[in-house]
Amino acid sequence: MTTDYDPIAEQYQLSKQQPWRMYIESYGLLDLAGDLSGKAVVDLACGEGFYSRLLKHGGAQRVLGVDSSQGMIDLASKQEVEQQAGIEYLLSDVREMVHAGEFDLAVAAWLLNYASTTEQLEAMCQTVSACLKPGGRFVTVNSSPLIDWTTIPSYRKYGFEALFGDELRPGAPITWKFYLENETFDIENYYLSQSAHEEALRGAGFSEINWRPLRVSAEGTTAYEAGYWDTFLTVQPVIFIECVKG
Repeated sequence: MTTDYDPIAEQYQLSKQQPWRMYIESYGLLDLAGDLSGKAVVDLACGEGFYSRLLKHGGAQRVLGVDSSQGMIDLASKQEVEQQAGIEYLLSDVREMVHAGEFDLAVAAWLLNYASTTEQLEAMCQTVSACLKPGGRFVTVNSSPLIDWTTIPSYRKYGFEALFGDELRPGAPITWKFYLENETFDIENYYLSQSAHEEALRGAGFSEINWRPLRVSAEGTTAYEAGYWDTFLTVQPVIFIECVKG
């Protein structure tokens, strides 16, 4: 995990307002999360608490947000003080997280793609599984291992570019360059194959692993002209995974 989020915490928070993040990422992740009423939810790689707050407002009884960036946790905690939603936050690398109870649901936006080796990926999946009750679910959105990153199109009109080298090898970096109104910032992810993900998840005790393609919300469809989302949906740079702990 080479990206230091502390100096870019506020910029990353602003990037959540990009249309694809609202109409595809948020829409899809919350749809997969499903009915939250009375559930205990852990938000892994919670950042500034964007999804933690949405999960709590969506009916979750308990929400714990976990992130390794002090800057992100500071932003999340500041908003908790202002809004008093009853969300807990924990500063910790997910791979080193101490036992914090058993949850009905684990949510992670952009976690698994920070593993540059199968060992790191396995450690993440083991931690996720350890957080969950038997039958608990894990829903996550990550950069997709299902596409050929060496031939991806430009995503500039959506507010970012995904930069990749010329070899699709395990651990190869994927640099996401985000374009805000007056500045840019970069985040580095890593490529590991679909089979590496499935082996790590099964090894951690997940009996059901489902890859979910992207969909655009009704609001996102009507907000833009016909064909606007075609590039994003034809070569989908992100993917959802839904898993059930056996």
